[in-house]
Amino acid sequence: MVSGPSLDEQAYVRDGATQTAVKILVVGHFAVGKTTFIGAISEIEPLSTEETMTRAAEAVDDLKGVQSKTTTTVAMDFGRLTISDRVVLYLFGTPGQQRFVQMWEDMARGALGALVLVDPERLADSFAVIDLIEQYGLDYAIAVNHFDGSPLRDERALREALDLLDDTPVVTCDARDEQSSAEALITLVRHLQDRAH
Repeated sequence: MVSGPSLDEQAYVRDGATQTAVKILVVGHFAVGKTTFIGAISEIEPLSTEETMTRAAEAVDDLKGVQSKTTTTVAMDFGRLTISDRVVLYLFGTPGQQRFVQMWEDMARGALGALVLVDPERLADSFAVIDLIEQYGLDYAIAVNHFDGSPLRDERALREALDLLDDTPVVTCDARDEQSSAEALITLVRHLQDRAH
């Protein structure tokens, strides 16, 4: 009998470190870049449940503005990012389609906060996402995913359009870029620390 490598409770913890695990949701509407974001920043091979979109999904999912999309998340994405010797973030990416909303409630349990990815060309698609995060009582930050060719938006106009509180952080990021994605997560973590004090 061949046995594979075993994972013990320290398998994901750096040697000699005492770490606090922090569960963070990466949320957003359909096709906003959640899978790309987690893939760009995770220090481990991310778990991704991307599947090829079918004709049936095309009839249900709004492909306006993302006609070239060929895959979609059907369960969740998962990644990890160690931000210090003491703190490791476990990133849970939610599927963006309305039919998966029930799953969000389960994923929200135990989460400290959420990073809400927003497409500035499809702001209205973010309203239901923000409503859910607020319903679950999670603190959050907004990360505006800047897509190629899209104009940068004025932060004040974004805040007004999304009806955000003054203390809700808003940052622009490129979900494909590791450094940009890290800055968005750091903004969220600082916000969570400020809210805790």
